[in-house]
Amino acid sequence: MRLWSSLLLCTLSLPIWLGAQMKPVKFERFKLANGLTVILHEDHSTPIVVTSVLYHVGSKNENTARTGFAHFFEHLLFEGSANVARGEFDKYLSGAGAVNNAYTMQDHTYYYEVLPSNQLPLAIWLESERMLHAKVENKGIETQRQVVKEERRQRVENQPYGRIAEEIMKRAYTVHPYSWTPIGSMAHLDAAQESDYVNFYKDFYVPDNAVLVIAGDINPIETRKLVEKYFSTIPKSKKPIFRPTVNEPIRTKEIRDTVFDKVQLPALIVAYPTPARTDKDFYALEMLNKLLSGGQSSRIYKKMVDEKQFAVAAGSFAFQLEHPGINVVFNICNLGVDLKDVEATLDAEIDNVRNNLVPEKEFQKLRNQIEVDMVNKNSELEGIAENLATYETYFGGVEAINTQLDQYLKVTREDIQRVAKKYLDKNQRIVLYWVSQRGE
Repeated sequence: MRLWSSLLLCTLSLPIWLGAQMKPVKFERFKLANGLTVILHEDHSTPIVVTSVLYHVGSKNENTARTGFAHFFEHLLFEGSANVARGEFDKYLSGAGAVNNAYTMQDHTYYYEVLPSNQLPLAIWLESERMLHAKVENKGIETQRQVVKEERRQRVENQPYGRIAEEIMKRAYTVHPYSWTPIGSMAHLDAAQESDYVNFYKDFYVPDNAVLVIAGDINPIETRKLVEKYFSTIPKSKKPIFRPTVNEPIRTKEIRDTVFDKVQLPALIVAYPTPARTDKDFYALEMLNKLLSGGQSSRIYKKMVDEKQFAVAAGSFAFQLEHPGINVVFNICNLGVDLKDVEATLDAEIDNVRNNLVPEKEFQKLRNQIEVDMVNKNSELEGIAENLATYETYFGGVEAINTQLDQYLKVTREDIQRVAKKYLDKNQRIVLYWVSQRGE
C-alpha cells in the first residue's frame, strides 16, 4: 500500500510557489555485474532511509494456467529465508522501528522498508535474502494460499463493486495477459505444485530483473559498499526473462453487458482503451481525467452528483500500464435512478470535451492541479524512492523523474480535445450496468 501526502487546496492558485518547490531530484545510479540496477538518493533532512526493490514481474508475466503467482509471491516472500527464520522478517524490522509493505500490479511487484538510517544494513541484508534465499516450500506455500484466499474473499468476492476490475479486464482483453487481474485464480494456486512456485521464483526474482533504490539519510560511498557486499554475489538469470509481446487487437465494436452483484446502489461503468503509460498521449489523457473527475469541482462530479443528483460518487481514472491499458469512468448511482439516463448524461459530457476546447481558465486550473500532484509525489522519501524505481523501469532511465512535469506542461488544449476524440470512442468502449443481484 502506497503512502501519499496531501496538499492544501489553496495551493491550486499558486503556480509560482509550486514551480519553486519543483527542485530536481538528485540521484546516483550504478549497475552491478549481475545486472542489478541501483539508485541512491541522498537526503539528510530527517534521519530516515527508504529501501525498496522493484521486480519487473507482475500478473502479465504469468502462465495462463498459473495466474495469481506474482501477487502470491508478494505474500510468500515475507515467510523468511535460509538465514531468516519463518515469521522473523517482520520482527526484525519492527524491532528496528521500521515499517514495511509491498504491492503487486500487472507489470511489477514492489517491496519497501522505511526505517531509521542507522538500521540501513538490516534492510539491505533482508532484501538480499529475499532475492537469493527466500523459503519457497510447501509449508509457507500452504500458509499463504489461505491468506490469499481470504484476501480475495474480503476484497473481491464480498466487497461491493469488488469485481469491477475483473469484469472490465476480461472483456477488454482477449489475447493479452491483462485479461486477468493480479489477484489471479484460486484454482490455479491450488493446482500448482511446489516446483511451479520454485520455478517462478528462479525465473523472475533475479538481480537483472530488479531495481534497488535507497533514499534518505545515507552516505553514498558507504551505502554502495553495503550493496556490493550483500548483492554482488547473487547470480543473474540463467535464461531470458519472459516478457509478453502479444498485442491486443483494436476493438471496433462496443461491448455492453449487465453485471449482477451484492450491492444496494446501481452503477454505470464505462471503460475506454488507452495507450501505454509511456506514450506521449498519456499525459494529455491524465489531464483529461483531471478535467472530468479531479475533485468535486470536476465536470462529471458536478453534473452527476451536484446538478442531476444521479450519483453518490463519480469519477474517472486510467490504469497506468506498460502496455496499452484502459480508462474507467464510473458512477455509483442513487436508488431509483435509470442507468440509461445516467449514460445519456455522461455521453453528453464526453461529447462536450470531444467537440469543444477546454476554456482557458479551466485549462490553467488543470495545469496547477498537475503541478500539485508532482509536488505531492516527490514530497516524501517513500514517493521519491518509488518514482525513481518506476522511471528507471518504464521510462528509459531514471532521469525521467526530472522531466515529467515538463511533459505535462507541454500538453495543449488542442491535445486534450484530440485524445478525447481518439480514445473516448463509443465503438471501442465497454459499458457495464452494475445492478443488485436478483433476490437481494
